[in-house]
Amino acid sequence: MSPDVLVRAGTPEDRQAIEALYPLVFPDEDLLPLVRQLLDMTDATVSLVAVAGDNVVGHVLFTRCDLHGRKVALLGPLGIDPVRQRKGLGAALVRAGLDRLRDAACEHVFVLGDPAYYGRFGFRPEPGVATPCPIPDEWRAAWQSLDLAGYGQTPRGRLAVPEPWRDPALWGP
Repeated sequence: MSPDVLVRAGTPEDRQAIEALYPLVFPDEDLLPLVRQLLDMTDATVSLVAVAGDNVVGHVLFTRCDLHGRKVALLGPLGIDPVRQRKGLGAALVRAGLDRLRDAACEHVFVLGDPAYYGRFGFRPEPGVATPCPIPDEWRAAWQSLDLAGYGQTPRGRLAVPEPWRDPALWGP
């Protein structure tokens, strides 16, 4: 990661820049309604930004969820300014978020994403926990989890997520 970039907790002052980032990163997906709803849920999310100078160049959200009373989280979305991609910013944001979740006694983190990318953080395919909404069979390997507590096994069941994540359009084409 570039030495001119700082990873820190997102603040209300960052909101406009965060909202401007997602259409650049995901021009074919309208993630702004989800991002806005999650940012409004300050007690249920961990929001981190990567900042270069005065500019927000990356953002990640982790949403606190539930799995049979266990403290778990859902990673996403993660967005890096296209000009700054492939320079370690996403990895720095993910690692910082995982550290914060570990410190908060979160047991597992789930993600629906590229196995090659998230695998480098230790995420593995998750066959025992169902997504909140159905996903296409071809995305099955993209549903992954990371054991932060060192239990070695994830409990089985369906991940319980806050309302913004219950939109089926977020889970499939």
